Amino acid sequence: MSITPGADLMAGPPPTHLPVDPAAELLASGMAAVDVVRRLPASPLAWATLAEEARAAEVDWVTVYAYARVGYHRSLDLLRRNGWKGHGPVPWEHEPNRGFLRALALLAQAADAIGETDEAERCATFLRDSSPAADALL
Repeated sequence: MSITPGADLMAGPPPTHLPVDPAAELLASGMAAVDVVRRLPASPLAWATLAEEARAAEVDWVTVYAYARVGYHRSLDLLRRNGWKGHGPVPWEHEPNRGFLRALALLAQAADAIGETDEAERCATFLRDSSPAADALL
């Protein structure tokens, strides 16, 4: 095994930076989140926005959980396609990462609200490990 001089052997994986989500432009233009989901069902940002809207409208937490769960799973697919290996930073500071982080935070909140304590704790830890700055979402 050869080691590159000056390499940080204790460093973790590099941060994952997701590409711009095309849903961002549609949402910014005023298109309803439900319509954006219909047009771009693989968009983590669209699902996270739909979950946030359901929460703000005081829709049942089970619905918020379902929307957030879809956003979370769409995020995992996107993260993997962009080099993420199941761990490592996904910084809030990189705006295209926010759909994932928002969906994960809502999933933690909704899991807690429906009594799924282990899932709520796992998601909250995952959020903090991915981006300490996103902890404010909880």
